[in-house]
Amino acid sequence: MLKPSVGVALEGLPYIIIAAFTTLIFAILGWWPLAVLGLAASAFIGHFFRDPERVGPEDAEAVSAPADGKVIKVGRAVDPVTGESRQYIAIFMNVFNVHVNRMPISGKIEVIRYIPGKFFNASFDKASEDNERNVVVVTGKGNQRFTMVQIAGLIARRIVCWAEPGDKLKRGERYGLIKFGSRVDLYIPDGYVPTVSVGQKTVAGETVLAEKRPA
Repeated sequence: MLKPSVGVALEGLPYIIIAAFTTLIFAILGWWPLAVLGLAASAFIGHFFRDPERVGPEDAEAVSAPADGKVIKVGRAVDPVTGESRQYIAIFMNVFNVHVNRMPISGKIEVIRYIPGKFFNASFDKASEDNERNVVVVTGKGNQRFTMVQIAGLIARRIVCWAEPGDKLKRGERYGLIKFGSRVDLYIPDGYVPTVSVGQKTVAGETVLAEKRPA
């Protein structure tokens, strides 16, 4: 698997360099209003592609959030891979959130399936079926299958997945990102109990989304 840099996602470097170089040219030419706008754009882009370190929950079997953002759905939906009705949690990321996605559990990547589509607002229900998306299936402890769906949004036009089939990743490891506003849906086994509610904010790799139900 391709590893992103720590601090700033590698995919953001071209945007940051172009914005900074343009700002420098404006400043050299004395076009100060444009230089100020360019500086603001450079700061925003650098902030968007930030990639901070995270500390995972103490419970080794807890399911952590795959994305920063706000929980917009907690309920049941049809798993896009198995076609079964499963528990799922949807997290919406706006342009101010960290957009690096992280593994919710430790396990092996079994399936990666890219699905082209449209670019509706990612908070809409139809986004999970109509928008461009990338489906990642991971098998964790006890052969329990989790399905993660990266969904492009109204502004986001590029889904990045660093993981590859066969990769064995630990909970909290980075596996991809979505550029400029998006959503991640997570389908979890029935043996887990969701611990978040609609409207709650999440931190990728840290916030506990679900806990294993006692035997």
